[in-house]
Amino acid sequence: MTFTVIVPARLASTRLPNKPLANLGGAPMVVRVAERARLSSASRVVVATDSPEVMAACRTHNVEALLTRSDHATGSDRLAEACTALKLHDEACVVNVQGDEPLIEPTLIDACAALLATHPECAISTVAHAITNTADFHNPNVVKVVLDAQQRALYFSRATIPWWRDGSQPLAPALAPQHAALRHVGIYGYRAGFLRRFPTLEPSPLEQLEALEQLRALWHGERIAVHVSPHAPQAGVDTPDDLVRVRAWFAAQR
Repeated sequence: MTFTVIVPARLASTRLPNKPLANLGGAPMVVRVAERARLSSASRVVVATDSPEVMAACRTHNVEALLTRSDHATGSDRLAEACTALKLHDEACVVNVQGDEPLIEPTLIDACAALLATHPECAISTVAHAITNTADFHNPNVVKVVLDAQQRALYFSRATIPWWRDGSQPLAPALAPQHAALRHVGIYGYRAGFLRRFPTLEPSPLEQLEALEQLRALWHGERIAVHVSPHAPQAGVDTPDDLVRVRAWFAAQR
């Protein structure tokens, strides 16, 4: 399946100022993300940013980039603008790779795109993996997802779902392998037509309650296909400690 990777990169960050430009082994983080995306089967990789500084960094490293508005409320809004600017047709597949995922696995990007080809009834695809410890299951920053028989999302939540009613422990692989709790990974595949329509959809009460944008799509009747990865991917960069960890990884590669 032919697809385009779009990397949204917003310069403002409360915990890590100028995060997309953070140096990782001699190149800005956003460039490292684009380099990883180029290792996938994507036909095109484009950075969508609100920052002239990020645009300049991308040009320096021969990464395609486009300047988007600075007043977008969500990353999806930025992607919608990018789809229009790139003149993508409605059925074109777009994979959203976050600009703070410099260790993203190219195979996960490919899996997200492939799901849209095998699930024509879905407007979105994403990734999950089994939760293997109780702390993650109880952590509200770890988003959980439950699936139907066709590996489509039924619901996403910060709550501990699903809960094993008859057990004294959370539903974990060691206790019930056939019903492992799943952690959602924030990579998405979209049909470009849906992305352009998404900003016009009314935000849902569930989306506002859980602070999870994907619940808007479910609320309005759209379906989300989910690829279950056999292992947890490398974590992105959300905190100063994450930045130290990823810098060490790049230093080791050199």
